[in-house]
Amino acid sequence: MKFLKVWKPGKFVLSALSALLVSVSVQAADYPTKAITLVAPYGAGGASDLAARALANSAGNHTDGQPIVVVNKTGNGGMNGARFVSRAKADGYTLLLSRVGMALYPAVNTESPVGWDDYTFLGMLEATPMILAVNAESDIKSMDDLVAKIKETNGKMTYASSGPTAIDGFTVQALLSDLGLNPQAAATLVPYKGGSALAAALLGGHVDFLAIAAGSLMPHIQAGKMRALMVYAPKRMEALPDVPTAKELNYAQAGKVGGWSGLYGPKNLPAEIVAKWKSILDQVATDESWLDLTKKRGSISIINDEDPVEFVKGQFELYNGMAKTFGYVK
Repeated sequence: MKFLKVWKPGKFVLSALSALLVSVSVQAADYPTKAITLVAPYGAGGASDLAARALANSAGNHTDGQPIVVVNKTGNGGMNGARFVSRAKADGYTLLLSRVGMALYPAVNTESPVGWDDYTFLGMLEATPMILAVNAESDIKSMDDLVAKIKETNGKMTYASSGPTAIDGFTVQALLSDLGLNPQAAATLVPYKGGSALAAALLGGHVDFLAIAAGSLMPHIQAGKMRALMVYAPKRMEALPDVPTAKELNYAQAGKVGGWSGLYGPKNLPAEIVAKWKSILDQVATDESWLDLTKKRGSISIINDEDPVEFVKGQFELYNGMAKTFGYVK
């Protein structure tokens, strides 16, 4: 009878492996020793870019003198930048300024190049409210007025959105669904590209309402050209203290919809690096610069308010559930 010979690593191999593990551990403990790249997966000047630069500005004071360099890697609904980070070396020097799209895209696309959980989750950063608004000259003064008009007009009311499965499409469809209406037929979606084009459509009277990122609407609201009816956010915005949230108005699905930013790294980041970023974010949470820049963008800092894994999982399940209910995925 022949027996299979079992290979046993020699002393040299074991020593090499041991040395490698020690080296990795030492490098993680000394982290960071060089510049950190923070990838913003959308274009310059957008919500992810602004949040990334605000984080780099504040967190850079706590990275032992090493700079945080923001790099925009755009395309494919944010997935190009997300994929780049998910495939990067797990050494903490390539991180992702994540947005809601990192949960939404795989929720509505069965062939997404990156899964919602293909990362190490380092923390949530901010909630970026969405605002449902009408033109200031509209006869719609409240959410009750809007709801009544949507029901009366049988699909004739129009809203601007970048697409039915984009976050600014789900803001309205979730609301319609909560009202017991057909989310795809109770109001008519008119597609535009980008926050400025969406805002311009409402200003020009080309659509009746919209619900998009606060950053794109606040200047027009403050100038008296738009009227805010509802906010999609965990709590009321300081700049709009009299405008109720979707949650307050008991819209179950719409109350969970909103923009946000988080900080991700590639999967399997060493525990020492995860702990380092926990410490950094703890300091950023009370940093006046971070809080000031967040407030100026109309966002709300949520550092340490949410467990990132549970939060993002919940967001994926929310949009995946709506995508199935609305017929976008099987």
